[in-house]
Amino acid sequence: MQLLDAHCHLDFPEFDGRRAEVWQRARDAGVTGLVIPGVRQRDWGRVQQVAAESCDWWYCLGIHPWYIDEHDSEALGALEATLRQADGRCVAVGECGLDRLRGDLKAQQPWFEAQVELADRLDLSLVIHSVRTHDEVAAVLRRLRPKVPVLIHGFAGSYEQGRAFVELGCYLGVGGVITHDRARKTRDTVSRLPIESLVLETDAPDMSPAGVGKGLNEPATLRQILTTLAELTDHDEGALSAQLRANAGRLYRLPEPGSAQ
Repeated sequence: MQLLDAHCHLDFPEFDGRRAEVWQRARDAGVTGLVIPGVRQRDWGRVQQVAAESCDWWYCLGIHPWYIDEHDSEALGALEATLRQADGRCVAVGECGLDRLRGDLKAQQPWFEAQVELADRLDLSLVIHSVRTHDEVAAVLRRLRPKVPVLIHGFAGSYEQGRAFVELGCYLGVGGVITHDRARKTRDTVSRLPIESLVLETDAPDMSPAGVGKGLNEPATLRQILTTLAELTDHDEGALSAQLRANAGRLYRLPEPGSAQ
């Protein structure tokens, strides 16, 4: 099995001192790679340092909507400069986006749009955080028309919103929420969307699946998410995992598993 965790905050302090054991559990569960997103300028260096610890870890850098108030007018220029100087393990801009539940959407909008344009300018994939703003995010993508692969991280919208993103060529991140029986709408939505547009992600240490305590999530739970998705879509786990790994490879332009880096 060749699973890839498309969104995992392995740089977070919760993993300090135990990344090796966490990664071994992930490997034992069939996870062979992961992507670490950066969320604010002060963390970019840490993200890069952690990703350098393994040839199976990649990263992206961005300014998350929760943290825009921490940044001044020079931050976007610093982001572009850092991305231009980054090594080949940097695969995307993000995470960036919009969040209706935290902060001011009007304040978030220019930061988001600037990062969409930056990803397109640098020909890097784009990782988007969207919480109750799927229609607004889709409108930005239609208007700016980025030509790079786009991930809608942690998708939990309606089927109609999911289809709209698929029609825009986006990939949708599927995480631990689908393992909860109470998440009936999201489970139904994901089961009806094309498998070719889905990727697996844990968002560890957050977005815990069923049976895992809050803040205790880790990349090994990707196998549990795969099992649930296979049940919801009536797919064989082996064939589904191969399709999802191929999707993640196209999203982030990664090498095939087992190929030369």
